[in-house]
Amino acid sequence: MGSVTTKKHANGLDYVEVNTALCQARIFLQGAQIDYFQPVGKPPLLWVSSADDYQPGNGIRGGVPVCWPWFGMSSEANFPQHGFARTRIWALESVEMRNQLVDLRFSLKISEQDKIYWPHNTQVSVLFTLGDTLSISLVNTNLGDETVTLTQALHTYFPIEDIHQLKASGFSGSKYIEFAEGPYPQTTDEVRFDRETDRVYTDLGPVQLLHTPQGIIEVSRENSQSAVLWNPWIEKSQRLGRFNPEDYLTMVCLEAANVLEDKVVLAPGESHSLVTHIRWKD
Repeated sequence: MGSVTTKKHANGLDYVEVNTALCQARIFLQGAQIDYFQPVGKPPLLWVSSADDYQPGNGIRGGVPVCWPWFGMSSEANFPQHGFARTRIWALESVEMRNQLVDLRFSLKISEQDKIYWPHNTQVSVLFTLGDTLSISLVNTNLGDETVTLTQALHTYFPIEDIHQLKASGFSGSKYIEFAEGPYPQTTDEVRFDRETDRVYTDLGPVQLLHTPQGIIEVSRENSQSAVLWNPWIEKSQRLGRFNPEDYLTMVCLEAANVLEDKVVLAPGESHSLVTHIRWKD
């Protein structure tokens, strides 16, 4: 049937290890961050920099960091980039095995310290469903009596072997902002990479494909009309922390998001689930 066990990394971070007939996976309690997912008989679907040392307090440079309750820089000075959830310790609330699939739910209790950043009465959880496909749901519920607005992303790093051979498709009909300029219309269905790419897409269809030398990765989204496509290229790679100068060659981020006009607005009692599904396309 499979196993789900809690272990501790050499540097002190607790994680959950999953082994089933369909996949292997590892999810850290810090940030509810999955850093490893491999369907049986296929290559891994997530990338992590070998420069990352898994130190407590640092989000892991790879896997799927959870950007919450805002994406990017906050409008408030000195607030952490991409929110605070990715460096906090989440609680593993439940584990369920069904038909060779494993469901794991993590929740984050907002500390008194973090109420400085987020003074709202909300509930946030992450549900992982692990099989031959990786599905992640970021669920928000407004428990208060005032409307709450947030932005968020599942900041997925993919292994693509060679950035020069990568083709990303599924972008026709969308528009994007890049380096705070735009929006520009996406005039082709495909995107290729020959420079730093940092695009925030909106009006985007639900399925994109990453055509890599190892095969095609299918990335789909629910309750999201926005996504981020990112590769730091040469110059920025030399400035990033926990990132090797040559790492840009073997990774790309394609992030399910709710950003810009696709932000989440929750009336009292409302819930919203940002969902992404990731798999090797046969």
